[in-house]
Amino acid sequence: MAAKDLYEKDFYKILGVSKTANEKEIKKRYRELAHKLHPDKNTGNKKLEEEFKAVSEAYEILSDEKSRAEYDEARSLFERGGFRQPQGQQGAGRDYADFFGGDSQDIFANLFGGGRRAPRKGQDLQTESTISFRESIFGTNLELRLSSDGGAPANITVRVPPGVKNGGKIRIRGKGAQGEAGPGDLFIHLNVKPHPVFTHKGDNLHMSLPVTFTEAALGADIKVPTLSGEEVTVRLAPGTPNGRVLRIKGHGVKGANGVGDLLVSVEVQVPQRVTPKAQKALEEFAAETEGEDVRADFKAKAKS
Repeated sequence: MAAKDLYEKDFYKILGVSKTANEKEIKKRYRELAHKLHPDKNTGNKKLEEEFKAVSEAYEILSDEKSRAEYDEARSLFERGGFRQPQGQQGAGRDYADFFGGDSQDIFANLFGGGRRAPRKGQDLQTESTISFRESIFGTNLELRLSSDGGAPANITVRVPPGVKNGGKIRIRGKGAQGEAGPGDLFIHLNVKPHPVFTHKGDNLHMSLPVTFTEAALGADIKVPTLSGEEVTVRLAPGTPNGRVLRIKGHGVKGANGVGDLLVSVEVQVPQRVTPKAQKALEEFAAETEGEDVRADFKAKAKS
């Protein structure tokens, strides 16, 4: 990139952010534009490829605190007419190089590490992939077709480790855009589809287990499905309350500290319809327990 580009280009306008945008806002905007303009999604569209390169160039400067500060200083001087305009233009401003005894091109090349700067790696690239809940727990291989810098698409296989969460990120070194010092990296943002039964928290899996009133009241042995496909029997003690959590060891997520557990929350089901015989039995039960006040403690707490 020519030194003059560092102050003649309005990188804030290119990226579509204000000059006061913070690092988080700049990163969020870059992700939106990179997702929209990426060559993999716009094969053969040269205009969008150029826009993608411009956005990546702007992000490279604005995402680095030091480079951004130097760019802001150079840009401010340029907007105030602090650089000599090419011959033939009217209203030439002062020559900024006069203050330093050199050429303004050389000054700003050096200011941003030009000329003698170390070679830079290529731009990091980002993409997204959606995996199933089961794949996020046990791991999977992703088959991706990617291209960078307008090159021919290439197929790559990426291993997703067990236990990743929704919004997790995988870094693949050397699969980004080419640069003077080699390619950048590829970052894959993972979207995990929710499961209808299981949820993932830490190294544990969680689920709600529907049980009948009689199972909770009298106790029962119940077969519980696990994510691996195996069924495990859990024992409900008589009088198990709604919401009690049972722990099944070793059926959670494999992590750095071993395998987590499956936490089962008891969910007592209230029948929506009852037969006349069942209704009679319930009425008899109500008569037998008429003297019990299950809300006595609740009322006392409410008054405290």
